[in-house]
Amino acid sequence: MELDQKILDYTETLKDEQYDLLLTLAQIPAPSGNEEKRAEFCKEWLEKNGAEGVYIDEALNVIYPVGVTERNPLIVFAAHSDVVFPDVEPLPLKVEDGKIYCPGVGDDTASMTALLLAARYVAINQLKPKDCGILFVINSGEEGLGNLKGTRKLFDDFNGRIKEFITFDGHNCRAVTQAVGSKRYKIEIDTEGGHSYGAFGNRNAIAYLASLIDTLYTVKVPAKGKTTYNVGTISGGTSVNTIAQHAEMLYEFRSDCRESLEIMEKHLAAAIEFYRTKGVSVTVTNVGDRPCSGDVDEEKMNELCERAAAATRRYYGCEMKCESGSTDCNIPLSLGVPAICVGCYDGAGAHTREEYVIADSLPTGLKFAFDMVLYYFQA
Repeated sequence: MELDQKILDYTETLKDEQYDLLLTLAQIPAPSGNEEKRAEFCKEWLEKNGAEGVYIDEALNVIYPVGVTERNPLIVFAAHSDVVFPDVEPLPLKVEDGKIYCPGVGDDTASMTALLLAARYVAINQLKPKDCGILFVINSGEEGLGNLKGTRKLFDDFNGRIKEFITFDGHNCRAVTQAVGSKRYKIEIDTEGGHSYGAFGNRNAIAYLASLIDTLYTVKVPAKGKTTYNVGTISGGTSVNTIAQHAEMLYEFRSDCRESLEIMEKHLAAAIEFYRTKGVSVTVTNVGDRPCSGDVDEEKMNELCERAAAATRRYYGCEMKCESGSTDCNIPLSLGVPAICVGCYDGAGAHTREEYVIADSLPTGLKFAFDMVLYYFQA
């Protein structure tokens, strides 16, 4: 559905407000698991702008239901509130050479801003959805060890009713249509340790952890799909003259193929068992589990992708590139629900403290968001 000129003109009047709202939101800290400040801001902002029935659920999702009855099918529009950075104080922001710099400003604050403005348009014009209910969701827990907490909660609470899921996340011209699943573990090694001179010869937990890491990095990944692995953090030991009693790491492997994930899990289990046979204490804790895609209706998925591709051509002037990725779409796709992840800005540096958004890309992203949302509403 192409937006009519009246709506296109309206989005142009929002340029300054969109910019100011992004600057405000970008500075609100929101590490995964602690999105309370952004959630409260978004709820209050929606309510002040005419949205009724907005609430925050137990997972810190901000939910604005429109036309939702007890049984009707639902369409979800989402954007996640959390960022990868642990800051609990206001995030540092600067504007320079037409770029807005701030950790998390693109991923996912710019798209969250576009979703809020689209939801407000629906609210103030009292639009009614066609043949379904709509859930506008500012969701929690998309990043890192958030483990998709917000989206999991959403699908638990509206069990079987969500028929389509669209999340605004990432750069323009690209879409995630295939879920990359992952397994994430905290792996701890404990030994007797001791004084580095007096107890020399005792086993060192750091040395065994290093050896385990080396073993894991010799694994040949499965040929099917794309599979990766990574040790993200390591820690342990007490002092320079202490044989470490404890060492630990965070380890993950990913794949867009369910069978390859299972193979990687068997490799990990075999490596852990090998070190245990040496008498070393190895504790493995699952800290994250993101599913791969399941069986999704191909026709319905193609329809959703074509709508997004058409909007991409209209507003961004490029062909939409479909990719695999780990996003909030993992949950619906694993359940067979058509889902797509599309972006509303241009910029660079995601997941770094030098991340930026190109300010001039924001109005175009807003038109794209309006186009995707208003397709589901009566004229």
